Amino acid sequence: METFINNNGENGAMEDIVVEISHIKKAFGVNEVLKDISVCVKRSENVVVLGKSGQGKSVTIQCIVGLLTPDEGSVKVFGKEVSEMSDAELKDLRTKVGFLFQSGALYDSMTVRENLEFPLTRVLKIKDQKEIDKRVEEVLDGVGLLDAVDKLPCDLSGGMRKRVGLARTMIVKPEIMLYDEPTTGLDPITSREISELILHMQKRYKTTSIIITHDMECAKITADRVLIMNDGMYIAEGSFDELKNSEDIKIKAFFNETT
Repeated sequence: METFINNNGENGAMEDIVVEISHIKKAFGVNEVLKDISVCVKRSENVVVLGKSGQGKSVTIQCIVGLLTPDEGSVKVFGKEVSEMSDAELKDLRTKVGFLFQSGALYDSMTVRENLEFPLTRVLKIKDQKEIDKRVEEVLDGVGLLDAVDKLPCDLSGGMRKRVGLARTMIVKPEIMLYDEPTTGLDPITSREISELILHMQKRYKTTSIIITHDMECAKITADRVLIMNDGMYIAEGSFDELKNSEDIKIKAFFNETT
């Protein structure tokens, strides 16, 4: 069986890699956002990309789903080059990859139930109401919001909206989850609850997750592996504790500045 050496030096089977990014670069005009990014993400792994705001973390995950195209390098998902996918293949990919935006991106005029039904009826084309109701109940139970099913987003707290946004993303049962600053704008207690919920949902649905954040507590709770991003490049990789206890001056400075 063909093997690879991943970024932390462990052996693994090639078939276990679901996202493979190789030497991608991306610039917007004269602004080089990504300078040379490479990483492999294994099935059911939680990878946190940790860095201060404005470092290009979100650009990387937009390349994974084809919302942006790298200027150089390769992005493969499930073994296929994203930049070479047809429109139909991209559409299929995006049903397998959940993307949780910072805002939660709920439809304000729809109830929680209607927000959750939308991807089932419009994306998966499910018509059986019993199946729809079952999925809505299951995923709301998973995020602890069964009693909010008929509320509007305006009636929910920020943390509750994050939970509903996660539920709506998970309801189509994606194989990969991409989180873009999932705890931004939340108080410390709610941030911790959302971080623990991300870990719970990953274990419940066996998803592969990439979590973009500058929240150290979120990284500590959710990460199997942490990448530190600075100035468009990954400067370090390891477990949260390994990096926090590193003697490397750059890494120590990064933790001191952000904690």
